[in-house]
Amino acid sequence: MAHIAEKLKQQGNDLFKAGDYAAAEEQYTAAITKYSRNPLLFTNRALARIRLQRWQGVIDDCLISIDLTPRNAFNFKSFFYLAQAQLALHHPNEALSSALTAYNQAMHPPAAEANKASAALPSLSELVLKCKKEKFAARERDRRRKRGDILAELEESLETNKRNDLQDIEIALSQSRIGVVEAQERRAETLDTHQKKIDELKTVFALADPQNHQPREVPDYLVDTISFEIMHDPVITRTGHSYERSTLLEHLKNNPTDPLTREPLTARDLRPNVALRQVLEEFWKTAGTWAIDW
Repeated sequence: MAHIAEKLKQQGNDLFKAGDYAAAEEQYTAAITKYSRNPLLFTNRALARIRLQRWQGVIDDCLISIDLTPRNAFNFKSFFYLAQAQLALHHPNEALSSALTAYNQAMHPPAAEANKASAALPSLSELVLKCKKEKFAARERDRRRKRGDILAELEESLETNKRNDLQDIEIALSQSRIGVVEAQERRAETLDTHQKKIDELKTVFALADPQNHQPREVPDYLVDTISFEIMHDPVITRTGHSYERSTLLEHLKNNPTDPLTREPLTARDLRPNVALRQVLEEFWKTAGTWAIDW
């Protein structure tokens, strides 16, 4: 049965490359029916389901793939896809945990998987940062809501409306009342409209009460892409990437390469990023204590 499943998987791969994600999903399902002990079949179907934005199915496949994989074995794709689905379903805490697991696995891959892992690192880094921002934003809304902040209540109302609209789209898609393309267009329109309303709302409150409604946001370039914490003492590599000095030096003890590019790197190659450090000093001065908990 395993060889039949492999043939069906290859057919699914061909359909996926051709952009026919629904047909690819069907072929992967057929392969799983023939042989359900291969974790790669589930990650393949999960990726097809990501393209179809069938998020609960992605989660189910990833969890099965993880369960089939020996403990501590390399399976970063399952955690990568799982994080994307969890984030799409508004579970930022779980998404951050999954994304960090995927990132840490890709940072320390077995030799045979090194190239694939290296190619995925920029996307993984971006996803971890996105998850962390979503987690912080959710915590901020909760903090403001507890103190009776009207803005937080309005934001929560808009968030609820967005989730309901997205759920209606998923139901319509599952019942075949709309197709995949229309569903994707509706999702994009819903998310864009929601973000515009949030931005307008924050602008109004910031203008009316600037002291209590300053945005608590951290620019991506201030975040170390090893620890994903806000930097204090940034250094820059020959390739132009900046990291927190202490976390990069710790990384170099075990792996003398740039964490993102995998190019050879030693402590002697590092230089202080003076310009970024000045920006960071100003940020820490104006941000106050909230940035410590970011």
